[in-house]
Amino acid sequence: MKTLSSTLRFGSSIDRARGALILVHGRGSSPADIARLADSLDVPDLALLAPAAATGSWYPQRFFVPLELNEPSLSAALATIEGLVAEVTVVGIRHEQIGVIGFSQGACLALEHLARSGPLGVSGRGSVDQSDAGRLEDSGCLAADLSRAPRIQQLNRLRSARRVDPNQTGEGQRHHR
Repeated sequence: MKTLSSTLRFGSSIDRARGALILVHGRGSSPADIARLADSLDVPDLALLAPAAATGSWYPQRFFVPLELNEPSLSAALATIEGLVAEVTVVGIRHEQIGVIGFSQGACLALEHLARSGPLGVSGRGSVDQSDAGRLEDSGCLAADLSRAPRIQQLNRLRSARRVDPNQTGEGQRHHR
């Protein structure tokens, strides 16, 4: 996983944030490019993380080809996102306080992550792209149906839930793969 050295981190520090937003860049782009999206968001209390695709592309083919044609790159890219989710949950940010949004290829990757992790994996989904989830679902290229997954409409929801003490166990603490 490329979660430490190649992820641009900005916004609130993870240990003080009330939520996290993972911003996934498109093919041929960079974390700095997608980070400019944050300029238009009012999220001073969210940790913002923008991972980098090793080669500037998360996977080699287009989003509408069969999934296996994008392996093993697709699985590695999904592991990068999951690694960031794990990193922020270990400090007490709950899954309901995490959003994943992306542009272009990054939007497809964000939606695929949600399809595989289920609607409980993160708080919501968002894409900044002309393609939409319906087109992806109709193509048969997603691993699951996203029709019931929440869309990120208000980032305030990411900030509203109480943080979990990472040393605390018991009710209210959920673990997801």
